[in-house]
Amino acid sequence: MLARRVLRWTGDALAVFLVVSSAFLHGPQQAPRSASVVAVIAVVAAALLLLLRRRWPIPVLAGCVALYGLAAVTGTVAPGIILAVAIAMFGLANRSTRRVTILAAAITAGAVFLLSVLGAVVSASDPRMVQFTLAVAFAAAAGDATRSRREYIVAVTERAERAEQTREAEARRRVSEERLRIARDLHDTVAHQIAVISLNAGVASSSLESPERAQEALSTIRSASRTVLREIGDLLALLRAEDPDAETMTPPSGLGRLDDLVEQFARSGLAVHLRVEGDPGRVSGAVDLVAYHVIQEGLTNALKHGTDQRAHVLVEVADEHVTVVVTNPTVPSAGRAEVGGTGAGHGLIGLRERVASVRGVVETGTTAGGYRLAATLPLAKERP
Repeated sequence: MLARRVLRWTGDALAVFLVVSSAFLHGPQQAPRSASVVAVIAVVAAALLLLLRRRWPIPVLAGCVALYGLAAVTGTVAPGIILAVAIAMFGLANRSTRRVTILAAAITAGAVFLLSVLGAVVSASDPRMVQFTLAVAFAAAAGDATRSRREYIVAVTERAERAEQTREAEARRRVSEERLRIARDLHDTVAHQIAVISLNAGVASSSLESPERAQEALSTIRSASRTVLREIGDLLALLRAEDPDAETMTPPSGLGRLDDLVEQFARSGLAVHLRVEGDPGRVSGAVDLVAYHVIQEGLTNALKHGTDQRAHVLVEVADEHVTVVVTNPTVPSAGRAEVGGTGAGHGLIGLRERVASVRGVVETGTTAGGYRLAATLPLAKERP
């Protein structure tokens, strides 16, 4: 800020010096003393007016032209005032639009020409008239170029700032999406196995008088613990991988592994009745993975909150979509399953996000027969 003020004061001082000093330079033809005194007064007044050109550019330019006319009436050619007019023209062009600059330059050049001819200080064919006109035109062009360059720099700076803000917003969005993806994967990896461990730990503690049942529960806990440790290890390996798209050691889940999923829940004590209509082989990609997770989430909630330890799974593959429905008996107090069974709703929240990612629709709620989780997922159209 201080450097800008010093530069401004230096420019003002230099402009005043150049304008005033020109009043004491005389050509071969000396003007009358009275005219010279008037010219000096006019030049000094024009120089002082230049100090106000930043605040009032148009009045200052008009005042300089008027002072030139005053000098011309006395029969004196005042190059210093022409210099002041050029400086004022530059200041106006530097702070106005191009349209205003062109209009002001034309009026100023015409006014200088008329005042010179009317004052009989120079003739219309005098080379100095060309010099005066070129001085005004050059000052207008230089001021307009300076303004255009300043506006260009401002525009470039603003675009750079917007681009930086856009990059930061995109980075925050990517981080947020990655956090949500990790949260969903971690829930899908851990929630089911932890539920199995918790339920079987309760069975084992209540079956201490029945060694066989306790042994079976502890065996299930040991198996589930190994599974969850392996899956967490695969997830951590994926997070540490340089290539985020690299395949994990565990084969991707899908409807092809549905029998294994049902068997896992059967070992945990949940009787699952599975019915598949249509060809599951037509379901592939992200839709296949989402359908698997819908069934896994529904069976996990049935195991944690359902009654009678049984559930029904329906997979219906139609021409344009696949429908997955998981139902299980429940009691009114078990309505917490609608929010994922944890009270925070992370399970079904993540499930809704997964279903939405493939443009599907998920429905949850209690029915006459218990609790129902249903998802409709669109299939990719086959190319002919």
